[in-house]
Amino acid sequence: MHPGVKYALGRVAIFVVVVALLWPVGLDPLLTLMLALLVSMGVSYFLLKRWRDEASGAIARGAEKRREEKERLRAALAGDDEG
Repeated sequence: MHPGVKYALGRVAIFVVVVALLWPVGLDPLLTLMLALLVSMGVSYFLLKRWRDEASGAIARGAEKRREEKERLRAALAGDDEG
């Protein structure tokens, strides 16, 4: 599973758990959802650090691969291809 998907699913799961914990409190539903969003953001910052780092690393590797491919294609179009 791609690290970005894993991280996003972890964020959603934490949000759902926090909503389930706050729902019985009896607050207004919109307030409960907003509070759950804020709490889940803080909790996921600490609990999902490793997954967040993996996701950002995957994004950086993808960007580097695209940059290298772009440079290779530019060199081939300019006639600098070694092949």
